[in-house]
This record gives sequence, C-alpha cells and structure tokens, in this order.
Amino acid sequence: MASSESLLPVSSQQDPLSGSRCDSIPESRRRRPIKVHLAVYSGFLLIALYVTLIITHGGSAPKSDVNDDTKLESRARLAGVSEKSNEHIWKLSNDLNGEAFAWNNTVLSWQRTAFHFQPEKNWMNDPNGPLFYKGWYHFFYQYNPNAAVWGDIVWGHAVSRDLIHWLYLPLAMVPDQWYDANGVWTGSATFLDDGSIVMLYTGSTDKFVQVQNLAYPEDPKDPLLLKWTKFSGNPVLVPPPGIGAKDFRDPTTAWKTSDGKWRITIGSKINRTGISLIYDTTDFKTYEKHDTLLHQVPNTGMWECVDFYPVSKTKDKGLDTSVNGPDVKHIIKASMDDTRIDHYAIGTYHESNATWVPDNPSIDVGISTGLRYDYGKFYASKTFYDQHKGRRILWGWIGESDSEAADVQKGWSSVQGIPRTVALDTKTGKNLVQWPVKEIESLRLRSKKFHMKVEPGTVVPVDVGPAAQIDIEAEFKIKKEDLEVVFGDDSVEDDKEFSCETSGGATVRGALGPFGFSVLADQSLSEQTPVYFYVTKGKDSKLKTFFCTDTSRSTIANDVVKPVYGSFVPVLKGEKLTMRILVDHSIVEGFGQGGRTCITSRVYPTKAIYGATKLFLFNNAIDATITASFKVWEMNNAFIRPFSADDVGVPSST
Repeated sequence: MASSESLLPVSSQQDPLSGSRCDSIPESRRRRPIKVHLAVYSGFLLIALYVTLIITHGGSAPKSDVNDDTKLESRARLAGVSEKSNEHIWKLSNDLNGEAFAWNNTVLSWQRTAFHFQPEKNWMNDPNGPLFYKGWYHFFYQYNPNAAVWGDIVWGHAVSRDLIHWLYLPLAMVPDQWYDANGVWTGSATFLDDGSIVMLYTGSTDKFVQVQNLAYPEDPKDPLLLKWTKFSGNPVLVPPPGIGAKDFRDPTTAWKTSDGKWRITIGSKINRTGISLIYDTTDFKTYEKHDTLLHQVPNTGMWECVDFYPVSKTKDKGLDTSVNGPDVKHIIKASMDDTRIDHYAIGTYHESNATWVPDNPSIDVGISTGLRYDYGKFYASKTFYDQHKGRRILWGWIGESDSEAADVQKGWSSVQGIPRTVALDTKTGKNLVQWPVKEIESLRLRSKKFHMKVEPGTVVPVDVGPAAQIDIEAEFKIKKEDLEVVFGDDSVEDDKEFSCETSGGATVRGALGPFGFSVLADQSLSEQTPVYFYVTKGKDSKLKTFFCTDTSRSTIANDVVKPVYGSFVPVLKGEKLTMRILVDHSIVEGFGQGGRTCITSRVYPTKAIYGATKLFLFNNAIDATITASFKVWEMNNAFIRPFSADDVGVPSST
C-alpha cells in the first residue's frame, strides 16, 4: 500500500414560413401589441424578403478560402456560433504569465483514443441524424475537412454494424448552395411511414442567416446512403418574425400526430428566454407554425440541438419518437449555448395544443440546478430510436479541454462519447439512466477480479498492468459500524453545502468520503484523475451521495482546463454504491448508480501514458472503512478506418 499523502493532501472537512405572429413568451418579456396593419405589412415584407433571397441566390455560393485560418474566428462570430475558447480560461486559472506547455508528438499521439469514434484527422463537433438502415448504423457529424479548428463545416459520415467498429464513408453533404454556403449544420433524420428517410438540417446562408433545409437519399436502395440530394425548393423554413437570423437552428426528428401530420421543434430564443418553436407538416416541404411554443424557460438563453422524445414509465425499452399515451413521459433536452451544458427535464406532452409541461418546474430545462445528461464534458447530444434492437441511443460530442494550439499540433480535435442507451429510471421516476451500449463489451479482453477492504486514508495500487484502455465495474460498501457512529454523533456536522465542483476535489476529506479510483495515474501519483463517491450526512441525518471526477491533478500541463465535475446521485434503500468507468487514453467516462449520474472528462497526462499508466483504489474518508468489489477488463482497440468494397459487400463508389 502507498501512503495517502502521495495521493491526497489532508484538508479539513471542508432551435416555408407560415403565419406572421410571434410565439408566446412570459408576460414580462412580451412585446407590446402590434396593430393589424403593421402585422400584415410585416408579413408581406418577410415574404418579399424570402422570395428575393431565393431569386438572387439561384446558383451556388462561391467557395470560401478554406485555407485562411485567420478568418475562422470572425466567420464563427458572424455565423452566430462559438468555436473553441479554452485558452483564456487556462491563462486566468493556471498561469497568467507563463508559456503554454511544450507538447511533443510522443505525448500527443498517446492522446488519440482507441475505441471512441473520431475522424482520421481535423475538427469534429455535433452528432447529426443517427439512424439504423438496412443493417447499418449510420453516424453523421459536423466536420471540418481542412483543419483541426471549427470552420468549413460539412457532414462527415460513417457506418457500423455494431456501434463500435466504424467505417469512414465519403462526405455526405457539403456547403455547395447559397442556403448552406457557410455551413451544413446540425440536423435530424425521420423515417416516413413507407420506410423512406428525410433529413432536415440547418444551413448557414451566404449572409449567415440560419435556415432549415430538406435532403433525402439519392438511392433508397443503397444501404450505405452514400449520396444525398438537397431539395430544389430549399430553404423550407426561414426565421419567423421576432426570431433572430442567427437564433434558429437544429431541427429535431419529426413525430407523428394523431391526425396524421408530422411535427418538429426547433430551438431559439427571445431576449433571454430559451424557446422551442413548433411546426407541423405533411410533406416536409411546407410547414405551419404553431402560435404556441412547445416550451420556454426564462433566463436560459439560446436553446440549440433541442431533442424531444418519449420514454416508458414502466419498461426500460426505448420508444419510437411518435409514441404517446398514459404510460409515457416525454423528455425535452436543450443544449445551452451560454453555458455549453446539455440540460433535460421530464414532463407531459399535450398533443392537442402542442405544449409540454415539466413534472417539476424547479428543475426545468436549462435551470442551473436542473438535470443534465452528463456533468462533465458532453454537449450537442442527439438521440435516435434504434428499431433494430428496440432501444433509444444517445450520442454526445466530447470536446477538448486543452488549448487550440495543442489541437492544431496534434492534427485533430474532439471525440464522440460511447453511444449510450437512455431510458427513464423506473425506480425513481425522476431521472434518466444512461449506460454504454452492450456492444462495447465485445472489446473486453483479459480481466481481473478484486475484493479489498480499504482503511481510511489509504491508497492501494491495483495490479492490472498498463491502464490506458480499461473498463471497471465496482461495488462499494461502507462499514456498518462506521455509518452508525457518524449518524449517531452530533459532533459530525451536516454536509448540506457539499458540491463536487466547489468543494475542493478528492483532497477534501469528510467522515464518509471521498473513495473510489484514481485512473490515468503515474506511479508517483503526481498525475491522476480520481473518480469517486462522496457520502454526506444530510441535515435530516440521512445519507446523501455525490458522484464526482477530479481532473485538477490530471496533468502537469498548464494549458488545460482542469475542473472538478459531479453531482448528487440517487441511492435507494438497500442499494449498494456502484460505479462503472471507461478509460480510453484522453477520455474518462464515469457512470454512477447504474447511470443515474454520468461524468465525462478529457484528461491529458504527460507522465501517466503508455506503459506508465496505473490504476489505484483509494479511501480518503476520515472515519469510514470501505469494502470494494470490482472487476477490471483490459479493452481492445475498435476498428475505425476508411471503408472498402470488401468491408461493405458492395462496389466501391468514387
């Protein structure tokens, strides 16, 4: 056993236009009533502008100079999006006057993941239009084919038989029309009743106006969906009155209403109120906008990448997006442009007036204390219904936490999280549960089982060899006598103010925590990423558990953002504390209590790499002895590479 001092210094407990009316927003933010003649004039003016745009942009937009990297920042700002901006954070939080860490190719090469999806090179962001079609899982993604920074956004495309091993296909869509000249942005796929596919996506026009466009497969018989045709009447939707030209993006998968229409929602904002606009269509070419909103939450800012889908109240199986009924709840998820956090809430969908009401308004979509898919680095997520296996799958973009300069040096930026199944927690009814798809287990190689009793203030090396690619499943039990002592001792103060983010990380000792694993650690523990539980005594003297990841000591590099992530995790009576951790080089994904709370981190060790990567079990509690029963698997590499005729069983296409 190693001394706890080397691990943890002790501290004290410490979203064609129809209609001209704006959607409703809260009374305090509503515009003054507009007279009828002004409203009619505005409507005609908008139509005239729309027609003018189409007439004057009959041809393709001129191609921009994709090699001028100096234009990227201003183009992003003009487009109304934010590219990576970590550098000012580390300069303020780590070393204001110091130089960035001197990365070398040996370290940067190690950072590339072994079983998470990422392109061969360059920048990637949002997942787009995932679907299962004719035996293949399709994954489209926001991609810059020219650089490792945001810009020149096209749709990358890959296919898989199992969501793990991927084949890169030719680009699916590129910005070759005026209505998407500045980017083929995020979109969603919908299966029609006859099994055909339509794709709605946001285009950033040559004037940086966000519009919605329709595309469909050129050859529906092609299982690889290699070629896509853009509708000649694009755009099919433009920003309605009252909505900013740069605040109208990311259409959802459509769902069927009881009268046979299709319905979509698109994220936006009015002033500081985040909103989800609602449209009905029968052909995906013409649309009717509802006067009401699906939902709105004041003071949450722009909602992007909105997702809306049903979950079963009684079963853990996934549901097709059009399913509704008494045994169904509906999820609204929005990606908050202001905070770069994916928030969701559980509620009831009313088809008759196309509105959704949260079960608990105090944790509504976008509220800081509300529910998140993931409490770490996880954004612009997208679900799809996997009809092949009757499950709903969640994809999430995992950006980098290092500097842009480091990304340029290594030649790539961002990965996708391991696809997760997502369902309502039928035990609590108050949260979702997420879990890595079963297929990931096909990469498990050698395994070792452990059963260890760990005294307070102890660190134990776990003998699994190099630990850069591992899967851990663990159960923890706190010694009963220690629990009785803590809860019966009035001198042990309530930990009512505890927060993973603000309470100092794994170095802060409490009576019943922290305890867990230090992953991606070097032998001396000078670099380590603890993933752990912290159990507190609530003001009602009941046990309250938090699941956290501390990246503050994950690397000695100074040009890296290194927060402590985490949140409260529900633990029901009789349940053991359980966690699962997937480690894959520069990404760590943690799942607490069967996926009730999830945390994804990007870490960039400089010493704990290759064969020097170690795993430790620790207990930094002051008063509690814990018993850990766990299993660790070495993980194989996934095959992620360009497609060939042999791979797909069809003639290759150029």
